[in-house]
Amino acid sequence: MSDVRTVVITGASRGLGLASAAELYRRGWRVVGAMRSVDHGLDRIRELTGVRRDDPRLLGVHLDLVDPESISAAATSILEMVGAPDALVHNAAVASAGFVEETPSSEWTRLFATNLFGPAALTNAILPAMRAAGHGRIVVVSSTVAVRGMPLASIYSATKAGAERWAESLAGEVAPFGLGVTILMAGTYDTEITGDETPVFQHVDGPYGLMHLKMERRGRIAVKMANPPVRFARSLARTLERDRVPIAHRGAGIDARIFRTVGRFTPTAVIHQLVRVGLAQPRFGALRDHR
Repeated sequence: MSDVRTVVITGASRGLGLASAAELYRRGWRVVGAMRSVDHGLDRIRELTGVRRDDPRLLGVHLDLVDPESISAAATSILEMVGAPDALVHNAAVASAGFVEETPSSEWTRLFATNLFGPAALTNAILPAMRAAGHGRIVVVSSTVAVRGMPLASIYSATKAGAERWAESLAGEVAPFGLGVTILMAGTYDTEITGDETPVFQHVDGPYGLMHLKMERRGRIAVKMANPPVRFARSLARTLERDRVPIAHRGAGIDARIFRTVGRFTPTAVIHQLVRVGLAQPRFGALRDHR
């Protein structure tokens, strides 16, 4: 199987990772799903692809991105099973919703560990083998909230913006060794991260209570318009098959491409007003009497 391309996908048991694992397997890749629930995740991929249990092109490894020992063990297992992968896709992520003041500090630790610190540690553990191979691509799945910090998603926004800056820096460091980096910005997709599994922190009787209801309504409308994960998977597959430059920044979904364009050319004050209106937030100073 030396001529078969190998991809490692984190968070492959659900959402975008699950759809991507199935899509890449169908396209002939050897897929290594790195996830917390390996047996469950592999079963879900098999359900989508019809692959038999002993197929050598579908492998799994346990990975918990908040546990340094798990990250080290996962990297060792990956290198023992397949050697240097042709692609490492950092898809796994968690989110939370809530105003900064109402969100517990533990959420900062949880989100940054999963969305940034863990992926960086896994990359560092696999990079020596990829450098020795002289080729490979690292894909960092980003989000539209990385373009502009979003109310109710401040921590998630911060982690995704941080991941993009890390990816850009990494690209400059590994390019001389023949390795490339792609930042793939995901638009709105119908996954667990946009659904009920994301914790929400709010105090309806607190100072932000008047904003919660309208913002929740707008959020539910956006979720109803979400795209199926398979569309993201196809964008990822095209990225892995086409990108050959040291650094690429792409949008997966029309909303992601629009956000990228708006973020590049629109003044900050204008973006602020667009977000405020879009989320039905009060105008500047409107809640001074509700402190």
